Amino acid sequence: MKKIATIGGGTGSFMLLSGLKKHPLEIGAIVSMADNGGSAGVLRDELGVLPPGDVRQCLVALSEASDDMRTLMNYRFTEGGLAGHSFGNLFLSALEKTHKNFLEGIDTAMEILNVKGRVIPVTGSKAELRLELSDGTFIEGEDNIDHAKFQKTGVKKLHFASPVKVNPIAVQTLKEADIISIGPGDLYGSVLANLIIPEIARAIRQSSAPLIYNVNLTNKAGQTEGYDVDDYVDAIEEVIGRGRINFVMYNSKQPAPKLLKKYEEQEGEGFMVKWNEEKNPKRTYRLVQGDFLKNGEVKHTKGDLLAASRSFIRHDSEKLAKAIMLVSELPEYENILFSIK
Repeated sequence: MKKIATIGGGTGSFMLLSGLKKHPLEIGAIVSMADNGGSAGVLRDELGVLPPGDVRQCLVALSEASDDMRTLMNYRFTEGGLAGHSFGNLFLSALEKTHKNFLEGIDTAMEILNVKGRVIPVTGSKAELRLELSDGTFIEGEDNIDHAKFQKTGVKKLHFASPVKVNPIAVQTLKEADIISIGPGDLYGSVLANLIIPEIARAIRQSSAPLIYNVNLTNKAGQTEGYDVDDYVDAIEEVIGRGRINFVMYNSKQPAPKLLKKYEEQEGEGFMVKWNEEKNPKRTYRLVQGDFLKNGEVKHTKGDLLAASRSFIRHDSEKLAKAIMLVSELPEYENILFSIK
């Protein structure tokens, strides 16, 4: 059975893992720990725990427990002092308090939820993102970065406010992986928040496993407006090394006109990520185009404090997972075909 290491966070990882778990894979889901907004941010500030939100989504995605248990983990309270909090976030915070640390608490959660594979926080320590802009100013914290518009000013560097100790299991998972998959997800808060940890970037560079990047469907106003596929690849390879991405999974289907209009009202024109074939004739990655779009509009959970900021155009988990499986087998099939004379 092939081992796949996924890197990301938030709804992007939830979507991808929901599809991958249906295939014969040993999954190691490496998850960002920089979230400080919404329910996770409140728990982090009030209880001194690590942010559980992204980990919760990955646990639910890979859980083979009953539907009732998965529904319970995602349930959000809508009134009282717990309004906006999900049961799953509270559950994981309680496990951190009753165990030696957050990482041990997650191990117990995986047993309770009968998780296929392993959910791996990229760090077991506090991780406070800091975005340095070209004019010398800083944006502190993932939540502030997520809601800021800094594209015109320009980004100098994304880093952590203080050194972050990598989870050694994350590094080992990358070293042992037969396939590495990055994204989809917010460029700064979910994807780069993992990759800027030096040990993670180094492990990816040193691995011989094919690296698949699942590029986002849409750009983000004030941050990645007008970005095409190459812009995203450049941003990631600036951290992990030029030429390291082998395949890019790119959705070439347009959403329904109703969704396009709704999204344009929120994000402006040109929000869909484009492929510019003539832009770079010396690409080192191979583009895999297809219909990876989820049909219909995504509905958000009642009580979700961040619902207004979440995308309602998303990948289809099964379509993307099947494409990843096909691409992972491609080198073997090509070796067979190339041997034919």
